[in-house]
Amino acid sequence: MIYDKHIFICTNQRAEGATRKSCGEAHGLEIVDSFKKILKEKQLAIKVRAQKAGCLDICDYGQTLVVYPEGVFYVGVTLGDVEEIINEHIINNRVVTRLLLETKKQK
Repeated sequence: MIYDKHIFICTNQRAEGATRKSCGEAHGLEIVDSFKKILKEKQLAIKVRAQKAGCLDICDYGQTLVVYPEGVFYVGVTLGDVEEIINEHIINNRVVTRLLLETKKQK
């Protein structure tokens, strides 16, 4: 199936004692479930898929996800950000700039 938007949410969990952070520890699976639940509730006219993903290799910025086809990376995502990402980016095609990887790199 071809999707209009495809959301990959990192759920990677590193071994205990690893030196790098791990997105999966920051509610990765709960965020996947929240995206799926809210997308289903909204019954959008576009085809959207949210799914778990392995490491996106930018764990230092907190919980990470990427939205395709744009290739927009969001970092430091919390459960409270899910609905905003859906309403702004998925439905209205407006990037949530405060969560952008580029914005966090500049700080």
